[in-house]
Amino acid sequence: MRILVFGAGVLGCNLINNLYEDGKDVTLLARGEWGKMIREKGLIIHHFFGKISVNKIPVIETLAADDLYDVIFVVVRYSQIDSVIEALKNNVSKNIVFVGNNLRFSELREILKDKNVMFAFGSSAGHREKDHVESIDIRKITIGNLKDEKSDKKLVDEIFKGSRYKVNYETNMGDWLLCHAASVLPIAFACYYTDGDLKKVRKDKAYLNEIMDATISAYEVLDNNGHEILPESDRSYNKPSFKRLYLPFYKLICATKLGKRCTSDHAMNAIDEMSALNNDFKKYIGQYGQIPKAWTELERKTNGYLDI
Repeated sequence: MRILVFGAGVLGCNLINNLYEDGKDVTLLARGEWGKMIREKGLIIHHFFGKISVNKIPVIETLAADDLYDVIFVVVRYSQIDSVIEALKNNVSKNIVFVGNNLRFSELREILKDKNVMFAFGSSAGHREKDHVESIDIRKITIGNLKDEKSDKKLVDEIFKGSRYKVNYETNMGDWLLCHAASVLPIAFACYYTDGDLKKVRKDKAYLNEIMDATISAYEVLDNNGHEILPESDRSYNKPSFKRLYLPFYKLICATKLGKRCTSDHAMNAIDEMSALNNDFKKYIGQYGQIPKAWTELERKTNGYLDI
């Protein structure tokens, strides 16, 4: 199976590195100095728990119209999706998987109606340095179709056959991505509130509760308007047990280097993406009425980072 990873940010680099090490036939589309560096020195990843991997992964700069792949993983920032659409439309490959934050799933499905489009999210984080990626990656990916579409589980199983990935096949990726935005954006707000230093709020229980209240208020809007709350563990969002479960998690990400790698590293380097995601999320839930006050109050404390 011939696989292209279109995009060489942290998520794309982790994805292709894992597939390469699992023996898959992979190619990376990476441009500019970063792509040149990978071609010359290999893809260098400094893993959080100490390992350094260096792999000579094949790299291309452009996607030719007749270059056929069994699947193309599109791993670009949410704010950069428009820049890759024409190349995907003009290419002969049929299976396209958008990986990462995405609230334009219905629109993209329509734009690429001649393709088989799926959506995914990989559990990795970090940031790029000049010649390597600083990464934390647990080799887990959630991937699947939009609700009521024909299942592509057989194709997904084939893509990841023999790999070390933990694959979660999801039949309702639209609602999964909406819920992910509802949970990740308030954490990004906290990064901007602290200028990237989450340790400032690690003991601020009132503010940590504000983060959870923003997510809960967004979940409530989605739930009340026919959306499925995903993952299933978050369906108790309106019960006291939800906060008891997540408060230790927020304290952990605010107090540790692990939390910094997983949250503020990306938020502070992808302000354009978080701004676009936030504005589109508000537009989405705004169709159901007023944006929850818990959301707008937290958003208001982001020190001018966001383009609101």
